[in-house]
Amino acid sequence: MFRKVLIANRGEIACRIARACRDAGIRSVAVYSEADRDGLHVRLADEAHLIGPAPSSASYLSIPAILEAAKKSGAEAVHPGYGFLSENAGFATACHEQGLAFVGPPPAALALMGDKARARAAAIAAGVPVVPGSPPLETLADAEREAARVGYPLLVKATAGGGGKGMRRVSRREELPSAFEQARSEAQSSFGDPSVFVEKYVERPRHIEFQVLGDGHGTVLHLFERECSIQRRHQKLVEEAPSPFLDETLRGRMGEAAIALARAAGYENAGTVEFLVDADRNFYFLEMNARLQVEHPVTELVAGLDLVLLQLAVAAGEKIPFSQGDLTPRGWAMELRIVAEDPFQNFLPSAGVLTVYRPPEGPGIRHDGGVFQGQRVSPHYDPLIAKLIVSGESRAQCISRAKRAIREYRIQGISTTLPFFERLLSDPRFVTGEIDVGFVDRHWMEEMASRTSQSPELFLAALAAAAAASEEREPVPDAGEDASRVSSPWKLAGRSEMMRGRS
Repeated sequence: MFRKVLIANRGEIACRIARACRDAGIRSVAVYSEADRDGLHVRLADEAHLIGPAPSSASYLSIPAILEAAKKSGAEAVHPGYGFLSENAGFATACHEQGLAFVGPPPAALALMGDKARARAAAIAAGVPVVPGSPPLETLADAEREAARVGYPLLVKATAGGGGKGMRRVSRREELPSAFEQARSEAQSSFGDPSVFVEKYVERPRHIEFQVLGDGHGTVLHLFERECSIQRRHQKLVEEAPSPFLDETLRGRMGEAAIALARAAGYENAGTVEFLVDADRNFYFLEMNARLQVEHPVTELVAGLDLVLLQLAVAAGEKIPFSQGDLTPRGWAMELRIVAEDPFQNFLPSAGVLTVYRPPEGPGIRHDGGVFQGQRVSPHYDPLIAKLIVSGESRAQCISRAKRAIREYRIQGISTTLPFFERLLSDPRFVTGEIDVGFVDRHWMEEMASRTSQSPELFLAALAAAAAASEEREPVPDAGEDASRVSSPWKLAGRSEMMRGRS
């Protein structure tokens, strides 16, 4: 096993990796930008190195700066976390050239899975079902021809990257020219590659992914599925395992497909094969995330494994010490992303100082955080500040524990997604598992838009009433805590400030 690992990331995931290294007796090396001098990940690591100014392009995305920090520190391996350079084949290659182990898949697998068109072709070759679509398109005429073959509605999608960037839905032929140009432009600015393709739009699908794990000794297996259908702008908000939709037969088929694709790609280390599943239980390959996922704690709790430690062991050349038959899922787990965004303002990012920050505790509660009270939440980076992960014997128990945890949070100074979760967890459609990828847009975004446009006064009055109701059921403050500083979940999201600003 390695003696020292550099963590090429920041925030919550850097803290998670640093803690895993501490558990394994491995010294951790943090890197930080000038904006993150006082970051929690800097404090948790055994040593830390400045790699540049606040913009990520000059710090966390600077391969030379990170490699120089690795050289200075004497690190033997680099863990990229997720985001930033985690799926950059050039970075993985550069690490290997410098004699550093890259805690992730081989560069060839990264390059293959990082190109959606090539990944799609690999899935077809491996016998994995895919959504009807096209090869990469060069001209609008090509797009019109392929769109006529595939049929409307469809998606124009960038071949590189992810997160919904470079993606446009097209309902009819007249919308295709502008969608084609917009997708190409966004793909170029986001990924440096304007290539796009078209793909049939699946109506109201579920987003279900399978965690896979491979080593350098020929072992490839899956660690079950995660349901990720609660999302907005193609960004996940809630993940859970198992999926409330899959039965054992479909779970087995999808797991086998995920393993087949990983084998075909020569995949090693942890990764995720993502699928769309329609109402008739047909599943289609969507993409493969060739890295550790934000939602990996859900799998850890259900499978009883530490994925980061397994990543490090595989990167060090060790063999996975169990087989597929040894794995049995246990109970239920659910993750809620606590994000510095205002759900009442179309999930706009919220920056500021965390004047109060106290996470929940108790049975079945895991809190993976990357911030501390008094820290400034920077507008320069992803707004995820923490992850609430709950576990229990059943989905109902998870929902109940998540509700309790949300009531216990104390966050002031920024807006967060907490009030959205408070509402979601009581929605009968969510409780019964009647969800799909458009759930948030239909039952939250449209409702907010409708209320604010049709009757702003009634909407603000309803928010005030909700805040008052939350205040009435507020838990008793801890001994010595100033009761005047305890806020309801609605105030935590900046509702008082919003109402003053709009009245």
